[in-house]
Amino acid sequence: MPLTNKKSRIVVIGVGAVGSTTAYTLLLRERMDELVLIDANQGKAIGDALDMNHGLPFLGQSKVWAGTYEDCKDADIIIITAGASQREGESRIDLLKRNVAVFESITTEVLKYNTDGILIIASNPVDIMSYFTWKKSGWPVNRIIGSGTLLDSARFRYLIGEKLNIDSRSVHAHIIGEHGDSELPLWSLTNVAGSGINFTDDEKESLFSDTKNAAYQIIKSKGATFYGIALALDRICTAILHNEAAVLNVSTLLNDYHGVSDVFLGVPCVVDRNGVREVLPLDINELEKKQLNQSAQKLKDIISSVAM
Repeated sequence: MPLTNKKSRIVVIGVGAVGSTTAYTLLLRERMDELVLIDANQGKAIGDALDMNHGLPFLGQSKVWAGTYEDCKDADIIIITAGASQREGESRIDLLKRNVAVFESITTEVLKYNTDGILIIASNPVDIMSYFTWKKSGWPVNRIIGSGTLLDSARFRYLIGEKLNIDSRSVHAHIIGEHGDSELPLWSLTNVAGSGINFTDDEKESLFSDTKNAAYQIIKSKGATFYGIALALDRICTAILHNEAAVLNVSTLLNDYHGVSDVFLGVPCVVDRNGVREVLPLDINELEKKQLNQSAQKLKDIISSVAM
């Protein structure tokens, strides 16, 4: 996507807990000139837009409105957060059948008006929904980005930082694979400023378990997760709009990545104005390769059972 002087526009489709928090985060950080909210419940979108507009005297000059799919026409980024909410005790994969029908309708409408933007998928199960969206859209794969394991990796870094009493921003650690139960930690590459981390096996297991189950804990406590994912989506948007070439653990189509192909999974990717510029190779150990392939196979089995 060429850099231009036109006003930047982000569309958020679905203004439930995740969508509205994401929109508000983008507004607070003044990421775009125009912010469009779309929801099946038009009243909710109107209310959110009006509420945000009332705060503009305290912010910048962003324009916010409740729109229709026609407003996707000039969007640089379209974020899809719509879909059924995850219920307590329900895995992300259990959401699939309820969300496929929603995405079929959304993707059809978006494609009527936009053919050169970037789609960011946040609805769960995000890797499968990203794959489905790519198949449906026919767009170049670099312009379909799932939120992937970006938030999982942030949770992982936070917990490691807490244990070591070190700023989590100085912790280099990755969760890759499915954004869900088959994700895996890359202990072989985890470090603080290049210095290795010496945890016991029990400590590693506890830290990873707390990372993997974080969403379930939050859902049990308050019904939904939205602050963390909103910040993760804001980070992806910033990398795109500022052409950063930032390395982010987003979900993208893999092609012979340690033996994994034809599935979207979260891995470190270079993200810039064109979306996913490249997937970074990782020198992971044999156990991690095996776990990554198991994660991929789990999703591929599910995908193969759903009519695309």
